[in-house]
Amino acid sequence: MRVSTVVGALAVLGLACGPALAEKNSNRIEGKGTPAQAWALIGDFCGIKAWHPAIASCELSEKGGDKIRTLTTKDGAKFVEKLVKWDDKGTSYTYAILESPLPIENYVSTIKVEEDDEPGKVAITWSSTFDPKGVPAQTARKAVADIYLAGLLELKAKLKGK
Repeated sequence: MRVSTVVGALAVLGLACGPALAEKNSNRIEGKGTPAQAWALIGDFCGIKAWHPAIASCELSEKGGDKIRTLTTKDGAKFVEKLVKWDDKGTSYTYAILESPLPIENYVSTIKVEEDDEPGKVAITWSSTFDPKGVPAQTARKAVADIYLAGLLELKAKLKGK
């Protein structure tokens, strides 16, 4: 067997056995207003209950110095999330899901507010990486995208009323 064939076979085997790439999801919406107005709605780690239509309550706690929020949806599902990074000046925060009913794991997400290219408008981006858990990647991506879209549309409606 030629050396190049062996090296090629090992390379293919290495690719096939290597870790799978995490799935990604990103949704963006533009709305009327300023970054300050949008951040006033979003910039409270437990404030999601005021703008996401699926969230009934949010309880904030600390565990080992970490900020933890426990979200309860209107249908009773629970999400436990840890604040990973807070950037008040950059109008963004990053969090990780510790427990949820979603078919995902290793989920890390960032929600960010920015000035849009169009004057008088703001852009809000909600993005994440995660691994599907027990379902096809497309199913996991859709579950995450549906949650993001519901929240972003509600934020847009709330900004329109400002």
